[in-house]
Amino acid sequence: MTSANYKDIASKIKFEGRAFIDGKYVDAIDGKKFETINPATGDVLCSVAQCNSKDVDLAVKVSRKAFKSGVWSRTSPEFRKDILLKFAELLRKHGVENSVLECIDTGKLIGDCINEVANDAPMHFQWYGELIDKVFGKVGPTEPSLTSLIVKEPIGVVAGVVPWNFPLMMAVWKMAPALAAGCSVIIKPAEDTPLTAIRVAQIAKEAGIPDGVLNVIPGFGDVGEALGRHNDVDAVSFTGSTEVGALFMKYSGESNLKTIGLEMGGKSPFIVLEDAKITDNLIDDAINSAFWNGGQNCSANMRQIIHSKVKDEFLDKVSKKVKALKVGDPLDPSSNMGSMISKKHLATVDGFIQKGIDEGAKLLFGGVSEKSEKGFFAKPTLFDNLKENMVIAQEEIFGPVLGVITVNDTEEALKIASNSKYGLHASVFTQDIDRAFHMAKSLPCGTVSVNTFSEGDIKTPFGGYKQSGSLSRDQGTEALNSFLQTKTIWISHQ
Repeated sequence: MTSANYKDIASKIKFEGRAFIDGKYVDAIDGKKFETINPATGDVLCSVAQCNSKDVDLAVKVSRKAFKSGVWSRTSPEFRKDILLKFAELLRKHGVENSVLECIDTGKLIGDCINEVANDAPMHFQWYGELIDKVFGKVGPTEPSLTSLIVKEPIGVVAGVVPWNFPLMMAVWKMAPALAAGCSVIIKPAEDTPLTAIRVAQIAKEAGIPDGVLNVIPGFGDVGEALGRHNDVDAVSFTGSTEVGALFMKYSGESNLKTIGLEMGGKSPFIVLEDAKITDNLIDDAINSAFWNGGQNCSANMRQIIHSKVKDEFLDKVSKKVKALKVGDPLDPSSNMGSMISKKHLATVDGFIQKGIDEGAKLLFGGVSEKSEKGFFAKPTLFDNLKENMVIAQEEIFGPVLGVITVNDTEEALKIASNSKYGLHASVFTQDIDRAFHMAKSLPCGTVSVNTFSEGDIKTPFGGYKQSGSLSRDQGTEALNSFLQTKTIWISHQ
């Protein structure tokens, strides 16, 4: 499809900004609203319900009622499976329109939105739908007069609090396994990007998910706090900053000790060792790892740790690629990078770039953005001569910045790569299998890609070490298990 095709679809979208509670769209109880904008143009898209703790109380009440009724939680695996597969089918049917909606609400590239919203989101519901009837309990070994059953049960009411960088996909990462487990789910979308989650809730109802089982309540941080502190919420699954993740741990401790699953920030290294072949694929991975989604990605490989032997060749090829990146209209398939999410976030990214210049990193391309009356576009920026303890080498920028740190051996690369409070992701490039395994096993992070940049796929768990996450994981069978609790049943039959 062309840019004109996508813009035609965008012009016909009817925006829905109300909350979705108990199977219907409703205004916030207090009637308050806020505006969501297209960050690529600055234009207002629509008004959105500004929910608060009163709306949280209502959503939790209907979620608990639905859970206790068993209308979803105690149905057969086949029943839930059929509905989630129908949900996947409907998401595919509405995939292009939902992708355009996400594009204009986020400033993300339309190609990325098609991949995530039209393809990956329905695939997640299909995958977890097909997994439902393949979860088995256990029978423990006992003496003949006893039987011990180890069974799995849904944890209850789950709140999914999701970020703005992958708004529907992160919501789906919570929704799909939690619904498959039999839980009731409340999604709190980011205030910058609420529209696709709101729309998808209605599609869930069309698929047959009972009223009260899936609710969406837009709003600001007070909504997240109310969910985190609510004594009738059994679990919170959060994706976002480490600072806010720490607050959810606090909220849990000060309320009902609810389970908290955290997927948070990162400062992921991209490591090229001396024997790596500087191929076109490696350079494409270097660019993609730093600039995909405008660098607004928790696993972005901004810290690129390059052996001195191959550094000049690497930097020459990377420089040409960075200079060729086209920043522009996210609805135009020829654009390589869209906008930042907001004026405030663009200023934050610019602040990091200026800090890098002030600290002595060598600016090779890009720099602080130019003021514009339309949209919030950052410049793809390339630094050389980063030092491992510079602010831009330690703090999560969440913007389109690639910085090169030069090393002289494998152990120095490992030391610098490990020097971070985060531990989400790493990429390692080497032709030596021993080095590859050594690095993969030594790096303190949740995912290591060797000779590629990849976060894995739905079959593999995603999450981090240290301040990047908790023991819980998104995706894979691990995500389903995080929404199930284990019960042991002892039976005496003498």
